[in-house]
Amino acid sequence: MATKIPLAERMRPKNLSEYIGQSHIVGEGAVLYNAIQQKNIPSMILWGPPGVGKTTLALLFAKEIDRPFFSLSAIQSGVKEVREVIEKARQLFEFNQEQPILFIDEIHRFSKSQQDSLLGAVEKGLVTLIGATTENPSFEVISALLSRCQVYVLESLSEEQLVSIIQHALQNDETLREQQLEIKEYEALLRLSGGDARRLLNVLELVAQAAHQQKTVIDNDFVLKQVQQNMARYDKTGEQHYDIISAFIKSIRGSDPNAAVYWLARMIAGGEDPKFIARRLLILASEDIGNANPNALLLANNCFQAVNVIGWPESRIILSQTVTYLASSAKSNAAYEAINQAQALVKRTGDLSVPLHLRNAPTKLMKELDYGTEYQYAHAFPGNFVDQEFMPNELSGTKLYDPGHNAAEDKIRHSLREKWKSKYKY
Repeated sequence: MATKIPLAERMRPKNLSEYIGQSHIVGEGAVLYNAIQQKNIPSMILWGPPGVGKTTLALLFAKEIDRPFFSLSAIQSGVKEVREVIEKARQLFEFNQEQPILFIDEIHRFSKSQQDSLLGAVEKGLVTLIGATTENPSFEVISALLSRCQVYVLESLSEEQLVSIIQHALQNDETLREQQLEIKEYEALLRLSGGDARRLLNVLELVAQAAHQQKTVIDNDFVLKQVQQNMARYDKTGEQHYDIISAFIKSIRGSDPNAAVYWLARMIAGGEDPKFIARRLLILASEDIGNANPNALLLANNCFQAVNVIGWPESRIILSQTVTYLASSAKSNAAYEAINQAQALVKRTGDLSVPLHLRNAPTKLMKELDYGTEYQYAHAFPGNFVDQEFMPNELSGTKLYDPGHNAAEDKIRHSLREKWKSKYKY
């Protein structure tokens, strides 16, 4: 008996009109939409979280511009497989056939030599490369290959988009349509998905199979009960990978070194790339610790460098030291919140003018226009500080950085309070 095709695969969009999300790159008038209309897409790296449609986009691009499509997985393929695909592309070129699209899933897992093997084919135009990655390509894709590709950032799916995916499946999948399921509550489905559309459909399918024999109205309690009862089956999809990473980060953020090192061991046992773990620690050192303990970022950065130099298995010791230190450290997300608020402010207020006293005045005309004339040089004043406004006039008095309540940032707050008075209260 043939294995039934999973719901996530059955619901894979067949054309761009069915595709949900990423309108900033594939919506009407967007850069890749226009490239498709012109039948000429560039080599590219699609960077985004899991389950937001990277593989689907690659398939749709090939279909929309009617190109041959070759696919490799960085986990299962090596230089040999890459060269075989390139040879097929060369044969197509010699017979004046259409240039194929070569899709490489998880391209960040390709070694330098594997990535090097792609360079010639991409440069000569034998293939249009589409790489998919959940990792920052600046770290994981060699510069020579990165310079030959456009990088497009895919955004996490919104709750509204995830609900649309559920409704589309209920209305268009033959099996689900026959069941006539009614979703009373979406919260549990969305939470379990983690923003991953593929995972969302896997959970929906699991719940639908249980509901077929028990009920047709789906609420949060029913979803959670079914997922818990079928957890072993659910985890076999490989998606528990992301749950463990989440538990790892949250354990460090929650100052539990015991849980943190346990989840580290789970990732090691699962064959996780140590560089991936070290990068996560670098981000966490600023996002969750920040100025509460500036040494955290220094240690995390040294850990990242050491992991790249030392390699496996000794890197596990370095990771363990860093993990237990970060978990035991004072915590603050003040720097993270500050940049979030600053970016939101810029988005809301636009390109406000730089105040005249802060402007550079390299020409005589600029000096005549009073550029920089009222600027006060901080080092010419006691304590190397003078009270003057550095924000655009429209934002005078705005506070974006609010130090956390911990020993290190209490000192920062006290210093800022002495300088800026009421802007920083205890």
